Amino acid sequence: MKPHSNRAWLLVLPVVALVAFSGVIPMMMVVNYSVQDTFGNNEFFWNGLGWFRELLDPSTEFGGRFLDALWRSLLFSAICLAIQIPLGIAVALTMPRRGLALAFCLVAMALPLLIPWNVVGTIWQVFVRGDIGLLGHALNRLGLAFNYTQVPLHAWITIIAMDVWHWTSLVALLCYAGLRAIPDAYYQAARIDGASSWAVFRSIQLPKLRRVLTIAVLLRFMDSFMIYTEPFVVTGGGPGNATTFLSIDLVKIALGQFDLGKAAAMSIVYNLIILTLCWVFFATTTRGDADAAR
Repeated sequence: MKPHSNRAWLLVLPVVALVAFSGVIPMMMVVNYSVQDTFGNNEFFWNGLGWFRELLDPSTEFGGRFLDALWRSLLFSAICLAIQIPLGIAVALTMPRRGLALAFCLVAMALPLLIPWNVVGTIWQVFVRGDIGLLGHALNRLGLAFNYTQVPLHAWITIIAMDVWHWTSLVALLCYAGLRAIPDAYYQAARIDGASSWAVFRSIQLPKLRRVLTIAVLLRFMDSFMIYTEPFVVTGGGPGNATTFLSIDLVKIALGQFDLGKAAAMSIVYNLIILTLCWVFFATTTRGDADAAR
């Protein structure tokens, strides 16, 4: 009998060390700051759970600020998912299946994903300006008086349109890969039964896309809920606090006010919210797959 050896685990040690250096150690520093306060000059004193109690109390200025930013982030993620998931499915269904047209579509949809986030924000910041931007100037010529720097609704429309343009391609590519993985036998059986296109989509394509859509929703929710660079470049969180999401508010507290204790407490709660929502969503969809398999 061949002797059992655990020496293969040594190969994992570099990865563990890298994760500890890049993730665990910074997290320990954040936890350390979250239970302390400072008056400056790098002098800290113990504050315990004071920042967390203030954060979770909506009656306080800090708690109300956190709650407002949380609802704005959740609303933004919900709107983005409600637009991008159906739109991505529709784009994937209309894509060609082979030939040069397919190659062109794949390249065209991959281009927005290759643009850095700060560049995306700069592009849309110029694009919607009323004086030099093509879209902003066209809207103003139509009499719509579009101004994303002063009207909160216009700012929301701008950042939502920007996010849809930037990330719908990811959903479409994932859905297209899922559609190509469906065996032709299902479509042959549907043609024999005389099923309509809607019946094929509802009974074959959509159920087979369930796992792909789970991945797409999880990726897009996490990214949209943690979005920072694009709206910060376009609106800076304004006008007022209309587009100040949790990520932007966190940076303002940490770097703008240099209030490290509050920022650390908010970042921990922020991280826990993301992990909890993702776990709930994943557990719900996994349970649905298990029930469907039965």
